[in-house]
Amino acid sequence: MAIKKYEEMNALELDILKEIGSIGGGNAATALSSMLSAKVNMTLPRAEILEFNEAIEKMGDPENVVAAIFVEMSGEIQGIMLFILPQEFSDDILFRMLGKTRVELLELEEIDASVLTEIGNIVISSYVTALSSLTNVEVELSVPQFTVNMLGGILSVPIAMMGQHSDRIMMVTGDFKVDEKSLHSSMLLLPDVKSLNILMKKLGVE
Repeated sequence: MAIKKYEEMNALELDILKEIGSIGGGNAATALSSMLSAKVNMTLPRAEILEFNEAIEKMGDPENVVAAIFVEMSGEIQGIMLFILPQEFSDDILFRMLGKTRVELLELEEIDASVLTEIGNIVISSYVTALSSLTNVEVELSVPQFTVNMLGGILSVPIAMMGQHSDRIMMVTGDFKVDEKSLHSSMLLLPDVKSLNILMKKLGVE
């Protein structure tokens, strides 16, 4: 039976997304380890289907300022991906890459934004590589877009774009551990419903 809305996904289908998240997170950790010259691991990810307000509560105060990298998927799989970096994650990356101590997200310089965009692009590409290798589908990614806004404002974007498919958000969350320091991040993986069914069929779930 075809999935018509995200909330119709059963436990098996969510477990499959969790597995994709686990492999993608592992790929991302390996890539980040090389880029940061540090030991990077990722905790076991969680895959959840949440209402808009639930998603915000999981990630923090809706008025918290966060950075986000946004990418559109096209090809056999269509939809959007959104990687969200809280202030602490940004601080650690900018210190390791540029030697900067705390830079407020609303006061980032162009080079700061460029570094965070590249980090987000690496993480998103790692997830898409996992998705492609597991399902043997071709996925193309748009040029990543970087933005800084309040969490509530950031999450309004996928709700507006994907609202025809569901009033809920599909979220894969986990913590990167950089030299044993835990850094929380959130990945929103939002294929449209047609693409979601293609993925499940490719993975043998009818």
